[in-house]
Amino acid sequence: MGIEYVKKLSTPEEIKEKYPMNDEMKKIKQQRDEQIKQILSGELDKFLLIIGPCSADCEESVLDYVKRLKNVQEKVKDKIFIIPRVYTNKPRTTGKGYKGMLHQPNVLGKEDMKNGLEAIRKLHIDVVKETGLTSADEMLYPENYEYLSDVLSYVAIGARSVEDQHHRMTASGFDIPAGMKNPTSGDISVMLNSIMAAQCSHKFIYRGWEVNTTGNDYAHAVLRGYVNKHGQSLPNYHYEDLIFLQKEYMEKGLKNPSVIIDTNHSNSGKKHDEQIRIAKEIVASRNKSQDINKMVKGLMIESYIEDGACNVEERIYGKSITDPCLGWEKTEKLILDLAEML
Repeated sequence: MGIEYVKKLSTPEEIKEKYPMNDEMKKIKQQRDEQIKQILSGELDKFLLIIGPCSADCEESVLDYVKRLKNVQEKVKDKIFIIPRVYTNKPRTTGKGYKGMLHQPNVLGKEDMKNGLEAIRKLHIDVVKETGLTSADEMLYPENYEYLSDVLSYVAIGARSVEDQHHRMTASGFDIPAGMKNPTSGDISVMLNSIMAAQCSHKFIYRGWEVNTTGNDYAHAVLRGYVNKHGQSLPNYHYEDLIFLQKEYMEKGLKNPSVIIDTNHSNSGKKHDEQIRIAKEIVASRNKSQDINKMVKGLMIESYIEDGACNVEERIYGKSITDPCLGWEKTEKLILDLAEML
């Protein structure tokens, strides 16, 4: 038999009971969720910044990083709304390599998804408890969303998942915004179709149940660049790209037409320092065009405590073990610079 059943996992209810959200944390999440929706709908004139490590690999350093974000958030709160990027599921192009805290709660240990589910729940809870910020995560496995459904304020659907029907339908049942990335091929129509699917109601099988969803009005686009047939990374954040997307968005007639732009991945060719230039160019484009200004609601930036990346064996505190990230000094300066430009 090709599939070996290793161990029975805890249910979402069991893990939520072990790591609960108290009343104060629930209130914080409710307030932040509403503000994020208001930003995407245009009711609130603030700029979203979804920022943090490529992968959340260690609770101590991630919490250290988010506490720094909290301090800079106070300085820019009139213009920028920060959502910590706490990505605990890491998609891998070839299936090899570190797959995130969900798979390996100890990066030097073996894969252990039973303890991984508890570790990621605890991390997201501790972020709220210690900083008053609620975070974003990527939905690599649709079935696992229920373990974090009451604590997250934003979910991203990755470039390799956005064409998958199960991801699209599950996103239609979220009560928080879902960012639908363009696929690695760069086909904008695929991304817009995924947004349309997520904004519609559906009936499907989910976690052993037949379920109905209401549709997610706050599903929106995320541009992350693309790869051509020669394997070369190409950007899609330039002024002309945004004008084209705005036109396509309008023709589709989708609700709350919004885009968040990922400054890393294929947009930067994974050259992490380029994120500084890219972020400033996007804000400049936004300042030049009213249509772009209305549509571009924020940025995704990969950032950690230390600049660059290292391999797992090196394990430098606060340094990415997956894609290279901006270090903290560059990050703080960039956030303050963006606030001045907005």
